[in-house]
Amino acid sequence: MPSEYVAWGWTRGAGLPGLRSIRKALPQPSTNQLLIANSVIALNPVDWKMIEWGHDDWRDGHVPGVDGVGVVAAAGPDTSIRPGTRVAYHQGLSADGSFAEYSLIDARAAIVLPDELDDAVAAALPCPGLTALQALDKLPQAGVGDVLVVGAGGAVGSLLAQMAVRMGMRVWATASAKHHERLLEQGVVGVFDYHRPEWRTELQARLGSRRLSAIFDTVSGRHAANLAELLGYNGHLVCIQDRQETAPLPAFSTAISLHEVALNSLHARGVEADWQRYQQQGAYLLQQVAQGQLKGSALLPFDFNELPAKLEALRDAEQHGKWIARLQPGQVFA
Repeated sequence: MPSEYVAWGWTRGAGLPGLRSIRKALPQPSTNQLLIANSVIALNPVDWKMIEWGHDDWRDGHVPGVDGVGVVAAAGPDTSIRPGTRVAYHQGLSADGSFAEYSLIDARAAIVLPDELDDAVAAALPCPGLTALQALDKLPQAGVGDVLVVGAGGAVGSLLAQMAVRMGMRVWATASAKHHERLLEQGVVGVFDYHRPEWRTELQARLGSRRLSAIFDTVSGRHAANLAELLGYNGHLVCIQDRQETAPLPAFSTAISLHEVALNSLHARGVEADWQRYQQQGAYLLQQVAQGQLKGSALLPFDFNELPAKLEALRDAEQHGKWIARLQPGQVFA
């Protein structure tokens, strides 16, 4: 293995234009760590947000990126995953991330790939797929009927809607018109164009006497709060972007429950039982996609050298899909 590797390095206060090609010393895994030779990396909204906002643990030269796929190049003591194994991972924000030839990860974050699953498809799954599964975990095990997925055309919302359908829920969704046919084919019972102000009235008419058991909002805390009145008694408002700082409805009215979703907090706050759940959900996610039971977003390949520009495109929502780059160690930034 080389003594150094190349990566994209962050510069404090410089945002996306401050990303620079850098070289770093290749680390060696310690107990319960894996060194991954990345084959594919994927972009997520959290990536550009943290690059622009900064993070308390970041210093100049920090490597961003939360999602990647690669081959285990070296394994520390007490790890069950051996070198040569293909894995996907979701990296903690405090550690150097996936925008590099190599990444050092907690072995618990590695999810072994099914043989039939392509690296690029797998790389696009951890952040949106595990977020969707954690959002669904917020609901009780029984008694859930009608649910609304807001923003079902996006990576998280699309997977969440499919999973909810497979769990037996009656799923409604909002999305741009271009996503409607696909969502209906995947089992969503009704899709509404959020650009049309009358969509709420149309949803309520379709529900009849029923009310929503849950709303999954992928837009913002404020947007979710404005939808709370659509929930029925003991309903659940699940925020996937942001959270509810104050109750959106009067006390002792419909008695709804408020939920936030924070996948990356697992790295700082998770105990062994939480990591076991992560592993179970990760294995389920990859296997379901490998078997064609779940379908991820369309892949948007790009050259790794173009990463800052593609993060800008993701920020500005220029295209719908998952930006992914294939890497060949020793050939990036050529």
